[in-house]
Amino acid sequence: MTPTIAADPMAPLRAARGEASAASSVGDVRSALAASAIALLAVGGARLGGVVLKDSAAAAGEWLSLLQRLLPDGTPWLRLPSTATDDRAFGGLDLVVTIASGTPTAEKGVLPSAHGGVVVVPLVERMHAGMQARIASVLEEGAVHVQRDGVDARFDARVTLCAIDESDADEQGVVASLRDRLAFVLEGVPRIDAAMLPPRETIVAARERLDRVVPHDDAMPALATASVAFGIASARGAQLALRAALASAALDGRLETDDDDIALAAQLVLAPRATQLPPPPDSPPEDAPPPDQPEPPPPPPEQDASDAPPDEPPPPPDEGGQLEDRVLDAVQAALPPELLAQLLARAQRGQGELGKAGQERESWLRGRQVGARRGRPDGTRRIHLLETLRAAAPWQRARARLADGRGTGARTLFVEREDFRVRRYVEHAGTTVFFVVDASGSAAAQRLGEAKGAVETLLAESYSRRDRIALISFRGTTAELLLPPTRALARARRLLGDLPGGGGTPLAAAIDAATTAAVAARRTGTVPVVVFLTDGRANVARDGKGGRAEARADAMTAAATFRAAGVASVLIDTSPRPDPQAQAYADALGGRYVPLPALDAKALAGAVSLAREAAR
Repeated sequence: MTPTIAADPMAPLRAARGEASAASSVGDVRSALAASAIALLAVGGARLGGVVLKDSAAAAGEWLSLLQRLLPDGTPWLRLPSTATDDRAFGGLDLVVTIASGTPTAEKGVLPSAHGGVVVVPLVERMHAGMQARIASVLEEGAVHVQRDGVDARFDARVTLCAIDESDADEQGVVASLRDRLAFVLEGVPRIDAAMLPPRETIVAARERLDRVVPHDDAMPALATASVAFGIASARGAQLALRAALASAALDGRLETDDDDIALAAQLVLAPRATQLPPPPDSPPEDAPPPDQPEPPPPPPEQDASDAPPDEPPPPPDEGGQLEDRVLDAVQAALPPELLAQLLARAQRGQGELGKAGQERESWLRGRQVGARRGRPDGTRRIHLLETLRAAAPWQRARARLADGRGTGARTLFVEREDFRVRRYVEHAGTTVFFVVDASGSAAAQRLGEAKGAVETLLAESYSRRDRIALISFRGTTAELLLPPTRALARARRLLGDLPGGGGTPLAAAIDAATTAAVAARRTGTVPVVVFLTDGRANVARDGKGGRAEARADAMTAAATFRAAGVASVLIDTSPRPDPQAQAYADALGGRYVPLPALDAKALAGAVSLAREAAR
C-alpha cells in the first residue's frame, strides 16, 4: 500500500473560507496540518487538552500568537513557569488576607485563574515530573482541589495547555501522563501564513455549534482500528481524535462528522502517537495455517432438500472497512519516518522518562527548589519563610485567644515550632564510570593504551555531563584503585601515563574492589557503572595463590556478590577471539558482554554509553 494523503488536511478550513485549492508539497502539507491544529484547538479548547510544541521558543511563539488571534475577546491567556510551585500552579492559602482576618482564605493559582482559556508552559522539559503529573490530573478532572494549610476549596479549571518542549532527543520532555491528555504534538513547528486560517467570526460560530455536533456511526470504530494498527496503547488517543473530528465538523458548519473529519483528526492526533507501522493488507493473520497445509473444510451436514433454507441475498459492501482503510492511509501519510525511527529506537533501548540529565536526588542545600517540608532550620537546612508563615496563618485567631491578652494591643504573629518549614531541593545525580583494567600478561601494554584513550575521551565528555571517571588496575595478586573518581582531565592524564603491567590475573580481587568502590559511589548519590576490560583468563585466587580452577571459582563467587549489589556493568572481552569463559563472567555479573578483539577508544566509549543508559 502506497501512503497517500487520504483527505485534504485543510478541507474544513477551506470550506469555511469557500476555497478549493489543495496542498501540493510535503512542506505545504505540514503547514496545512499545523494550521488545522490551530483552528481545531481554537474551536475545541479544553476538550482537546492542548498541544505539545517541540521546537524553539521563537517558532512556538509564532504558532501561539496565531492561536491567540482566533480566540474570542477576553479569553484568559496565562503563562505558567516551569519552576512554579503547587501554590502558584493550583492555588493555596492567601497569606495576606488570612493573617489580616485570622480566617483561612483560599487563593487561586494559574490554572484556576485561566478557566476557559489557555495556559502556556515554556521550557516544559525543566518542569518536575511530579508537577506535570498533577497538571495532567487537572486536565482530566477540569477542576483543582486545594486541601492544605487549613484550606479546603475547589476551583473550576477547564484549560487548554500549550507546552513548549525544547528538549533534545535523549532528554526528558513532557511526561507520558501529561502527553497522553494533549491532543496534538507538533515536531518542528512550520511557518504558517495567517491567510490559511479562518476568521475569528467562523471560530466563534463553530464554538457555539460544537455541543450539537454528533459523530457518524463508523467514526469511533475506524479510529479505534487505526489506534490498534499503529500500536497506540492508550484509549485516549482515539477519544481525542473523535473530539477533534467533532471540532472539524463544527468548523465546517455541519452537525455530523464525515469521513474527511475523521481522516484529518487521525492525521493530527494518532500519527504522533504511533509506535509501529500496520502490517501489509495482504499479510495473513498470525494464527492462520501455513499456505502449504490448508485446513480441509468440514463436510456439509446431511439434510433433506425440503429443509434447506431459502437463498439469502449477499451482504452489502462493508463501507466501514473502506473508512478504516482511509484512516490508516491518512495516519501513515502524516507519520514522519524519522519520528517513528526515534520511537522504535527509544523502545529498544528501554529509555525511561529521564534522559541524559540523570536521576534526581533530594538535597537540603543546593539544586533546584521544589517546595518545602516540615522541619527546623539548622546548619544543613534553610528556612522557607513564606511557607512557614502559611503554616502559621490559619491558627492566629486561636493562638491569640490562648495568649490571654499578652499581645498588649499590638498586632502579634504567633509562630510555633510545628509551623517551621525548610526548603527542599533536588539535584541531578551524575554517573561514575569505573574502568577495571586487566594489566596482566604480555598484551597489557596494548590494553592499557586503549583504556587510556577511552578514559580521556569520556573525561572530555564529562564536562557536558555529570559523569566522573575512576580506574582500577589488577595484576599480580591484587587490584588497586589508581584513579579515584574525578572530572579533572589533567590529573587523569598524569595518573594514566604511568600505569604498570605484567603478572598474573587476580580477577576475583578486581571484582571485589569494583563492588566496594561502586557501592561507595552510590552512597554519595551518583550512579555507578563498572566496565571490565579483561580476557577472562583468571589464574590467581582470592588468597593470592595460583591455580586456574580456584581462581575461576573465586571469580564466579565474587561476580554473584557484584550482581546482588545491583550495579550496572559491561565486560569488554579483549581476547583475540570471543572467549566463552569471559561470556560466563559477564552473565554472572549481570552485565553486557562485548567481544572486542580489535579494541579502540571509540568502540569502548560506545560500549560505555550503552552501559550508562542501562544504569538509568
